[in-house]
Amino acid sequence: MTLRLSCLLVVALGALHAQTGFRIVLTGDSIINRRLSVIKDPGYLAMFEPMRRADAAFTNFETLVHNFEYPGAAVSGGSYMASPAFVIDELKWAGFNLFAVANNHTFDFGVEGMRSTLRALTAAGVAHAGAGENLAFARAPAFLDTSAGRVALVSCASTFTEGSHAGTQRPDLKGRPGLSPLRFSTIYGVDESTMQGLRGLARVATPNAATTTGPLRLGGATYEIAAKIGVRTEPSKIDLDGITASVRESRRQADWVVVSIHAHEGKPESREIPADFLVTFAHAAIDAGADVFVGHGPHVLRGIEIYKGKPIFYSLANFIFENETMPFQPNESYQAQDLPLTASVADFYDARSKNDTRGFPPDRPIWESVVAEVVFNSDRKLEEIVLRPITLGFGEPRSRRGIPRPASGELGREILKRAAKLSAPFGTIVEISGDRGIVNAKR
Repeated sequence: MTLRLSCLLVVALGALHAQTGFRIVLTGDSIINRRLSVIKDPGYLAMFEPMRRADAAFTNFETLVHNFEYPGAAVSGGSYMASPAFVIDELKWAGFNLFAVANNHTFDFGVEGMRSTLRALTAAGVAHAGAGENLAFARAPAFLDTSAGRVALVSCASTFTEGSHAGTQRPDLKGRPGLSPLRFSTIYGVDESTMQGLRGLARVATPNAATTTGPLRLGGATYEIAAKIGVRTEPSKIDLDGITASVRESRRQADWVVVSIHAHEGKPESREIPADFLVTFAHAAIDAGADVFVGHGPHVLRGIEIYKGKPIFYSLANFIFENETMPFQPNESYQAQDLPLTASVADFYDARSKNDTRGFPPDRPIWESVVAEVVFNSDRKLEEIVLRPITLGFGEPRSRRGIPRPASGELGREILKRAAKLSAPFGTIVEISGDRGIVNAKR
């Protein structure tokens, strides 16, 4: 009798999960060094309500948690990231419970900086994926238990610093700690005469590797004869197969699967258009069982695609962008700006941006984005996507920019129009209703 009741309870719980649907809020990059909870403005506080009422809330945690115990790596992803441990609690306060950690800053302070961050996230009790002690751990999904069922997160990066990608464990040798990579190749399409010239160069430069037919590899690049001169990219088969295997495993182990990628790479004509390999990967992830695909990395918005009834966000830009608030930077950063040892960190930030006239500060699209709320119904069908525009303080001084706030009025409509324009080539219609953008998946 007890066994029968237990079985009925399991069935009932499964049915409950199946009937409730699923609601997830997605954001882009969070580079956070300051407290969110101290601001009391009602409009600002209301911005976090969708995260808190959702079953899951995702952000890319694009920083490292440590106290500068470790030296900066020889190469960084830009600014050397360092944040106090309280930032995780602040993100939890905001409602976030799913964190991607695979990005170009994962190894800013080497393997120990990565390990310190993973320990802090684990201690905080949040689900995080994308990096680990070897490739299997980096590729493994993180799981979040919710009233709508179990959620799996698979995280990877195509943009990362040299040596920061994880290695495979062998029976006789430990794997290398690092992030889950999605490498890719770039192929240049050229005309016949150009190819002949390249083959002639190859016969001189690499006589043993030169070819007379087919694609040509020269100087680390691949060339092929094409009807139209251009550039295309393809994902690495070994990485694509490894990541999609993790997605398929997640599909078997969870009720909902989210796939995340940190990808700066875009088309040559525009950073707002995703690279070919990214589209290929997004489709492959959905085919393998992902319910949601979320991209981030270029710090600007990209379009939304609905593929086989599942949403693909090619980039949600920034949610928090406090990349000028780290109190220390390694000497390599100062040297790059021709600054002496006596220079302060404020001197460095001023020199790098040339007093806010170059780089990120004067680039308005960097400071404008959306928060996406995705709703699935009780039949697991995508019902709608709600886009809420945010501004991170374009034109504000360093002490105030980078903090998200709702973008209303004309600014909000401009941001939503940009999202609609970028999504249109994918056949996605974003309707603007007041201060929100709506993608009605039932149309």
